[in-house]
Amino acid sequence: MTAHASLPEPGTSPVTIAGRTFTSRLFVGTGKYQSNEIMRDALAASGCEVVTVAVRRERLINAQGKSLLEFIDLSRYTILPNTAGCFSAEDAVRVARLGREILEQLGNPGASWVKLEVLGDKKTLLPDPMGTVEATRELVKDGFQVLAYTSDDPIAASRIKEAGAASVMPAGSPIGSGQGVLNRSNIVLCLELLKQGDASYPVIVDAGVGSASDVSVAMELGADGVLLNTAVAHAKEPVMMAHAMRHACTAGRQSYLAGRIPKKLYATASSPFEGAISYIPGE
Repeated sequence: MTAHASLPEPGTSPVTIAGRTFTSRLFVGTGKYQSNEIMRDALAASGCEVVTVAVRRERLINAQGKSLLEFIDLSRYTILPNTAGCFSAEDAVRVARLGREILEQLGNPGASWVKLEVLGDKKTLLPDPMGTVEATRELVKDGFQVLAYTSDDPIAASRIKEAGAASVMPAGSPIGSGQGVLNRSNIVLCLELLKQGDASYPVIVDAGVGSASDVSVAMELGADGVLLNTAVAHAKEPVMMAHAMRHACTAGRQSYLAGRIPKKLYATASSPFEGAISYIPGE
């Protein structure tokens, strides 16, 4: 028993994106929390190592005069600035550069990183594929490592990778909807196309997560990680939900690597009928 307990937990290998390696495959946002204190505790409970900050929408200073960054341990987390709220490639590029300047002043190692969002409209918050490709090309030229949010359209995802994105992040469902992974087949197709010729290319499912089971589904499909925010920030108990997301991410990854059984139309007995001991009453 002692020897077995000392074995490392399987399926917990790190993920590498653009040369940076992280033990946790869960990426968590910093917006929408009731307080910075709750955010801080939820981030710790999630076990994440990368946190996203919306440079445009996020107010770094709250009504009490406290900075969001005071509650993020920069020695523990890599900040991933995002361009949330941008509706054109030009705007997204400008916000990305602003985020880089802020992080360079802080000495954060993620300064050249950006989670790129170029949205199509304010109602659906669905990504603009053409704007995303345009912004990706411009930012890559400018030395950024681009992690690009996109829809679950496999062709759009492929075009973004071709534009130079360090990671493509297809949506499970619309931002903040809590609907989970609506089209599993499309996510699988995204994974297949994006990983052609390079199985290590990181694909992160981003947006739409509502519960821990949604995280497990994304990981069981073969995603390299999951990025979420609202599902934790708006949960009744954010810190407890963060714990759940942490375990779900690991469990989903383990389930994917272990290999599920095939689905069948008819039942298959757990105990085979052949060789079973027959019982004859009276004997």
